[in-house]
Amino acid sequence: MSSCGAPAQTATLPANIDPGKEVVLSGRVLSSGAPVGGAFVRLLDSDGEFTAEVVSSEGGDFRFFAAPGSWTVRALHRSGNGEVSVSADGPGLHTLEVAVS
Repeated sequence: MSSCGAPAQTATLPANIDPGKEVVLSGRVLSSGAPVGGAFVRLLDSDGEFTAEVVSSEGGDFRFFAAPGSWTVRALHRSGNGEVSVSADGPGLHTLEVAVS
């Protein structure tokens, strides 16, 4: 379990999640193509305001459930920082890669 109290992060969606009904932002934190575990991954809204945070799994995986809209996912790690923006206009699985350097 992460230090922020978030559920364990995995690449596989839980069985009770229907990406046809929810906005799911799921991805991996990478450095030089290798997974980065232990990164603090933050979800920021369209105004840049902090919304949520999880810690990436050993495999670099993270996941957020969000409302439709524009989001920024920012990863912070001792090896570097990175971010990616996503526009999630409606329900679905939105797959992201966040490179840190």
